Amino acid sequence: MLKNNIRSVKASEIELKERVVAINRVAKVVKGGRRFSFAAIVVVGDGNGVVGYGLGKANEVTDAIAKGIDDAKKNLMKVPLYHNTVPHAQEGKFSGGFVLVKPAAAGTGVIAGGAMRAVLESAGIKDVLCKSKGSSNPHNVVKATFDALSKMRDPLAVAQQRGVNLQKVFNG
Repeated sequence: MLKNNIRSVKASEIELKERVVAINRVAKVVKGGRRFSFAAIVVVGDGNGVVGYGLGKANEVTDAIAKGIDDAKKNLMKVPLYHNTVPHAQEGKFSGGFVLVKPAAAGTGVIAGGAMRAVLESAGIKDVLCKSKGSSNPHNVVKATFDALSKMRDPLAVAQQRGVNLQKVFNG
């Protein structure tokens, strides 16, 4: 979905911090009993507008996290920031997960639930109001948050497109 995004970024150019959002233990029943494997969803970001997510599956937790980090580095995208917040309100949707992301005044902090909080903090967004509606599954919430962030428009690009200055974009 987001792999062909125009705002994609190369992982080798920046220093990324990784954050594990969720680890899921999956059991497969075999003749000798249960065989456990692990799935980890990981978010990476530079804290300055670049963020990505990945899913790793393996028989060990550490291997699953490592695979998730590698996958996340392949799915990086640039998020437009405006004064440490998002430029405008936006809804995101993925499967049963719906999220609402709204800009907030300076000093508000990140008002968001667990999976959304990891994505927004990794992106470097410091003041934002969010609401997760629908599914609380971390996979769906992370992907819906990325959907909302990918729909964000850069205020400078909007101002150039309309042929007006930046203040007129926000104040009418």
